[in-house]
Amino acid sequence: MSRTLNLGILAHVDAGKTTLTERLLFEAGAIAAIGRVDDGTTLTDSLALERRRGITIRSAVASLAIGDVSVNLIDTPGHPDFIAEVDRVLGVLDGAVLVVSAVEGVQPQTRVLMRALRRLRVPTLMFINKIDRGGADVDAVLRGIERRLAVRAVPVTRAVDAGTRAAAAVTPAPDELSAALIEALADNDDALLEAYVADPAAVTPARLRAALAEQTSKSIVHPVFAGSAATGTGVPELMGGLISLLPAAEPDDGGPCSGRIFKIERGAGGEKIAYVRMFSGALHVRDRVHGDADKVTGISVFERGAWVRRGAVRAGDIGKLWGLAHVRIGEPIGLRRDDAAPRHFAPPTLESRIAPDRHEQHVALRAALAQLAEQDPLINIRSEPSGELAVSLYGEVQKEVIEATLAADYGIAVTFRETTPLYVERPAGTGAAEETLGSPTNPFRAAIGLRVEPATTGFEFRLEVGFPSVPLYVYRTMDEFASSMAEYVRATLQEGLYGWAVNDCRVTMTSSDYSIADGPPARRGPLSTAADFRKLTPLVLMKALHRAGTYVCEPVSRVRIDAPAASMGSVLALLGRHGAAVRAQVARGADIGIEAELPAGEVQALQRGLPAATNGDGVIESAFAGYQPVRGEPPVRRRTTPDPLNRPEYLAAMSGQTLPPH
Repeated sequence: MSRTLNLGILAHVDAGKTTLTERLLFEAGAIAAIGRVDDGTTLTDSLALERRRGITIRSAVASLAIGDVSVNLIDTPGHPDFIAEVDRVLGVLDGAVLVVSAVEGVQPQTRVLMRALRRLRVPTLMFINKIDRGGADVDAVLRGIERRLAVRAVPVTRAVDAGTRAAAAVTPAPDELSAALIEALADNDDALLEAYVADPAAVTPARLRAALAEQTSKSIVHPVFAGSAATGTGVPELMGGLISLLPAAEPDDGGPCSGRIFKIERGAGGEKIAYVRMFSGALHVRDRVHGDADKVTGISVFERGAWVRRGAVRAGDIGKLWGLAHVRIGEPIGLRRDDAAPRHFAPPTLESRIAPDRHEQHVALRAALAQLAEQDPLINIRSEPSGELAVSLYGEVQKEVIEATLAADYGIAVTFRETTPLYVERPAGTGAAEETLGSPTNPFRAAIGLRVEPATTGFEFRLEVGFPSVPLYVYRTMDEFASSMAEYVRATLQEGLYGWAVNDCRVTMTSSDYSIADGPPARRGPLSTAADFRKLTPLVLMKALHRAGTYVCEPVSRVRIDAPAASMGSVLALLGRHGAAVRAQVARGADIGIEAELPAGEVQALQRGLPAATNGDGVIESAFAGYQPVRGEPPVRRRTTPDPLNRPEYLAAMSGQTLPPH
């Protein structure tokens, strides 16, 4: 194979994404028979829950060959609870196919996926699927694509007899297709327009196809194919478009080693397996990565539909790596590329307590959840003071997935208990605190001054001390000291004054000192250690945070509801019952679009109530919209670590111990 195309298949739930994947594999000869989602026999949906529910939960990789192009197919989840899984995969793709049902048309998750594809500039073809189903209306779907997705769609095949079993996809006559392509492409290609005006005959089909490929590769236009993954009509034309319109990667073995980890799983023996997309260069068995902490002990790559052991994974390829115990999803391998930087995802907004049905499996449950967190770094595990564990979540389906995975893969039956919003704290003002060497209130051989203040977004740590005040015999460099102090601060901020993580916070280290045996009188004493700085940080930081004050915020979701205009009163009443603030109302003929913001914890109840309010005709999409201050008494969460503001308790816990993990 001279080129490699890493291709993502994306869609709203039930649009036929996994069926299309099976059809592509079959048409290319990679599998002997097409699996059925309903029968649980598909190649890519390998989890028991995926087979039972007919949805994709974890991204899966399959391989096929089209001409001289090796295509790695990545089948991605379609349910909104797994948008983080989708977003991680998008960063390793050369192109994508967005599947839209010819019956249901553009659905909420279709819009979410297209926004992500456009944000990351992933060249995308569209496949209007299920043209053989009753109610299929390809023309209406095309209008919906341009209106609701706000993209330039270019039909390159069309459907005949849509909505019947005789439905077929055909390529328009050359003159008809050329006219459509010129109309779509000339807006962004002045040379093409000038050539056509001067002499229409000079604009050949080959030139139009080249211009279509160029604009597709830049995500300016999106070619649209019609067909049916179930019957196979239109799929050969789509396969031709994959290799002629999407930018397959050329080998680049001579470049620097650069790749990105996009998936982690556990093998049958419990070993960690990391999936990597290589952008340039090559990674070999016995190469060291992750700061030389890990050595690659095994590599598999796809060849003709199967994983094959090899000594290296090369540019353009996807490979499975063994031996990388410390690697995490999203991390670069070798030289970091700008477009391989870790993505930022909307945070989980719910937290649910989880307990094993058999008490003796508590330790095993903690270990199993830690492994699941490796596969999805947005899952956070928290130990409650009662001994229970709490898991951060995106939604109810994710909860079901965790429950089924624990039962099937680890033999642990669990029960989820109370599910609550995942609040955060923000500094209310500026506060500062300091501990000096040898003071009666400072039991540690270090001195620290910290200032806490609000920040625009996220967490920021600044260092305002010079190297004479830093024990470089411990930290070696100022950068290492700054990194370590930022880690100590970040760990402390996982539990603020009310027990919630502190966000949108800037912490500045304003002073530092340490003791040495032969130092001046003010610094003379036993050598300071890293543990002294680590244990002193919570004492100083929490005192500064107490002086600054914090307020608790709840997660907020932005929702858009499309419904018949006749149901507007019922929808507005439903939104009001769930504490939503309506931001916009847009009428479009017999339909209305309503945009609103409401507490994230109310979204699922809103989804359950929408069908009754709209006679089943309402559609809702939601997205994380930030945080807003809680009204009334702020909710309090019990701490899992000793409270530094309770000095006796904290010092007793720190005596000869290290800080418990967060």
